Amino acid sequence: MIKETQKYNKWIVILSITIPVVVAVLFGVKIDAKLPVFLPPIYASINALTSIVLIVSFWAIKNKKVKLHEKLMKIAIAFSVVFLVLYVAYHMTSNSTKFGGEGSIRIVYFVILISHILLSIAVIPFVLITYVRAITNNIELHKKIAKFTFPLWLYVAISGVIVYLMISPYY
Repeated sequence: MIKETQKYNKWIVILSITIPVVVAVLFGVKIDAKLPVFLPPIYASINALTSIVLIVSFWAIKNKKVKLHEKLMKIAIAFSVVFLVLYVAYHMTSNSTKFGGEGSIRIVYFVILISHILLSIAVIPFVLITYVRAITNNIELHKKIAKFTFPLWLYVAISGVIVYLMISPYY
C-alpha cells in the first residue's frame, strides 16, 4: 500500500507547485477577447455548489454511505477544476475589479480575500493526498488527513462566495 501511494507523491508535489505558479503566470497574460458570459457569478456559484457537495459528502461518510461519498468527492474535485479554469479565463480576459468599500468592511474584505487566496494554494496538496489515500485504500491515513482537508477546502469554497458577494457591487 505504501509503494502504491509513493508512486503518486511525485505528482502531488508537481501539481501542488505547478498549479499556483501557472495561475500566477496566467494572471499576467491578457487576451484581448470578450467572453460571451460574465464569469464571476458562474464561478462563485460553482464555489457554492462545491461547498454544498463537500457538506453532503461529509454527511454521507458519517452515515456510512461510502459509494455516495466517493462520487460526491469526485464531483467536488471536478467543480474545483472547472472553477479554476473559469477563474483564470476571466482574469486573462478582464481587468481586476477594485474593492470599493471603506473603513472596517475594507479590512474584513481583505482578511477574507487574503486568507482565501493563501488557503486555496495550501489546500491543493491536502486534497491530492487525501484523494490518493482514498483511491489506494489507505483509509486510516485518509481519515487522518481528511480531518484537515475538509475544513480547509470548505473554508476556501465558502470564502470564495463571500469574496464574490462583497466585490460584486463594484463590477
